[in-house]
Amino acid sequence: MYLEHITSPEDVRALPADALPQLADEIRSSIIGETAEVGGHTASNLATVELAIALHRVFRTPDDKIVFDVSHQTYAHKMLTGRAPAFFDPSRYGEVSGFASPGESPHDLFSMGHTSTSVSLACGLAHARDIAGESHDVVAVIGDGALSGGLAFEGLDNAAELASGLIVIVNDNEWSIAPNRGGIYRNLAELRATCGASEHNVFRALGLDYRYLEDGHDIAALEGALRELRGTDHPVVLHIHTEKGHGYEPARSNPEGWHHAVPFDASTGVVRPGATAHPADENYANVTGALLLDWIRTDPRVVAVNAATPYIMGFTPELRELAGDRFVDVGIAEEHAVSFVTGLARAGARPVLGIYATFLQRAYDQLWHDLCLNGANATILVFGASAFGTTDATHLGFFDIPMLGAMPGLTYLAPTCIEEYLDMLSWSIEHEGGPVAIRVPVADVASRPDFAQAEDYTHGWETLREGSDVAILALGDFLSLGECTADELAAHGVEATLVNPRLATSPDEALLAGLAEKHRVVVTLEDGILDGGFGERCARTLAARGDVRTLCYGLERAFVDRYDPRELLASCGITVEKITADVLGTLGR
Repeated sequence: MYLEHITSPEDVRALPADALPQLADEIRSSIIGETAEVGGHTASNLATVELAIALHRVFRTPDDKIVFDVSHQTYAHKMLTGRAPAFFDPSRYGEVSGFASPGESPHDLFSMGHTSTSVSLACGLAHARDIAGESHDVVAVIGDGALSGGLAFEGLDNAAELASGLIVIVNDNEWSIAPNRGGIYRNLAELRATCGASEHNVFRALGLDYRYLEDGHDIAALEGALRELRGTDHPVVLHIHTEKGHGYEPARSNPEGWHHAVPFDASTGVVRPGATAHPADENYANVTGALLLDWIRTDPRVVAVNAATPYIMGFTPELRELAGDRFVDVGIAEEHAVSFVTGLARAGARPVLGIYATFLQRAYDQLWHDLCLNGANATILVFGASAFGTTDATHLGFFDIPMLGAMPGLTYLAPTCIEEYLDMLSWSIEHEGGPVAIRVPVADVASRPDFAQAEDYTHGWETLREGSDVAILALGDFLSLGECTADELAAHGVEATLVNPRLATSPDEALLAGLAEKHRVVVTLEDGILDGGFGERCARTLAARGDVRTLCYGLERAFVDRYDPRELLASCGITVEKITADVLGTLGR
């Protein structure tokens, strides 16, 4: 076995050429084995095994600089830079991050989790090298659909202008997460069909030099192409054709489903019973897709929109076919997605955009300047906005309330159960008063068939229990925490009022004033950061009253990485026991 003896790229360079195919097989087996146990980006990483070997045979990191876009392509790179045991030793599975991380290794230059950034980062590295009079190589690897992101174009455009020595490797596996979308991919297909000889070449049109390699799994050919480009004095694109899921039939035959896998049986590819990344997401996805398809069938104005992750909205390939042109996947292009739905709304359509909270952050300006400034009647479904979402620092989704709370005219709803969510979604589609965002629940699916339906969700909180002394405002997913806290307080002789605020960014000032008159303590609970969040907004409203104390519970404003959600909540004092003790102490009990 070669892989277990690889402790640095020097060991890779020391291997004879005839050992490299076996090394590639061992890396591929380790990717399959590790992701089978703990989940991860299986298909995309299987496509870059040979590329990683060739890169480390030719370049000498960390002196030479390699930037992997989005980190969906870094598992093999990690194994070749001293972290192999975390992939082939079952006792160490999950020991390293699934994303590039400078804290793990000097061979990782940036924390990377969002797409389309590598070329821009590499431009900065190359320009700094030139200013310092240094001579090392800078390589950007971009793939998995990242070319559809606007920042990728900006980076390529600037690379041509800077005219520095820069190698951009376009890892073309013919896929984003779902199928590629956009005109640039039609050009890539034409270049593949002509082995790079087509006169229509987007890279040359930008002023970049260009090379093509058909077999991106031929280590010798990759190594030869890279050696030819080493030391280049101008920007050049090396376009390589790879296969997503290469070497593992289940992933090769279903690249979309295997982009990010949950634990599975490595021998069969069958998902293990009970193994799913976010059980609630799965259920909310299914009901979202079903409801939107019904709207599409009955209302010609409704259009569902997504940015490369159609599964979060329940739009399976079958549902996408049924929806036809009423479902639009814009590719990995979140900024465009927000402006696109603004245009749809202005033309009289009723668009619904589904997007992960962590990726919605990429479209801040479009939310502010396009969607909200124009008061567009569009709906945004915000998925994964929770401490119980993705737990890598690169994909944190719980910064959404302060961000969306800064958007004038945007109504941000936080449903507490599946019935309330579906009612809010239907209401938002018909709402005439500007944009609406809905914080799709992430906690275990709750059902409250008797929830209080609202005629207008832009105002009015729902009071679920009447009490005295203490009022608990439990937002969205944290309603169950509020219920448990109210029960615990009742066991100590304190009957608390319990409120479902519904609105994540807009305090009900009239209700708050009434609560302040009847209660000595107001408690706010939110599954998001405190700074600028729901609780702070309520506390500001109550600040002028000296007769009520406000206790706010939420998350710290910090980059936390690979954390246990319940441990994170406990560290922030978000437990029934801690909240109860704080309330009793404040009451002097």
